[in-house]
Amino acid sequence: MTQKSEPLQGLNAIVLLCKSFLFLFALFLLKDPAYYVLKEDDSPCIFGSIEKQRWSYACAKQLIERLVYAEGAENGLEFTIVRSFNWIGPRMDFIPGIDGPSEGVPRVLACFSNNLLRGEPLKLVDGDQSQRTFVYIKDAIEVVLLMIENPARANGHIFNVGNPNNEVIVRQLAEMMTQVYSKVSGEAPLEKPIIDVSSKEFYGEGYDDSDKRIPDMTIINRQLGWNPKTSLWDLLESTLTYQHRTYAEAVKKVIAKPMAS
Repeated sequence: MTQKSEPLQGLNAIVLLCKSFLFLFALFLLKDPAYYVLKEDDSPCIFGSIEKQRWSYACAKQLIERLVYAEGAENGLEFTIVRSFNWIGPRMDFIPGIDGPSEGVPRVLACFSNNLLRGEPLKLVDGDQSQRTFVYIKDAIEVVLLMIENPARANGHIFNVGNPNNEVIVRQLAEMMTQVYSKVSGEAPLEKPIIDVSSKEFYGEGYDDSDKRIPDMTIINRQLGWNPKTSLWDLLESTLTYQHRTYAEAVKKVIAKPMAS
């Protein structure tokens, strides 16, 4: 057994011990513009070049999902698979050097939050014209509870959990976050609040990503009657208010240490 196969072997052992299984994972796949709207039962998997090593992440998640689905089809495992599309809210992300590793690269919203807390320009990778959707964590938890409470409607299904109404270009997200943070913190935005960096400079070699991914909500609407409620502006205001109250003073202390020494 190789080290690379061990995580799959471990998950397989867990699945075999379960009578029912709720599997949540973050979606990361598809490069073809014809499939930007992702359907659980129809959209194909289209990955980037093998030279772009970040696609290994997407391949691994897809393999795990197929294992769970196969156990259901062949051995009667009761399962529900949740494909999460950027669940955002308080306590959802770490701030590097404060409650997470200094060298880590968190998700885009936490990267931007970290810049805002430190009074730094927000870094846009390769111009960041990619498009994403964001759903508030309270909305996402609401529908996961619906799945748990209604197993007859959820078992054997794959559900997209996201908010297609909150679609935004990442550059526009940076501009919105700059405005919202200024409002919740009372601090004026920087004269130059956004800068462009290359993906090689920010991530290193082997980076690639989808240009756009939007969750199709047909199945989750039909099975559970669920629709997300929180707008992008409101979820940003709630999240950045929490992050400012929780992290602003700690970030100031971290910034002040090198100056003091």
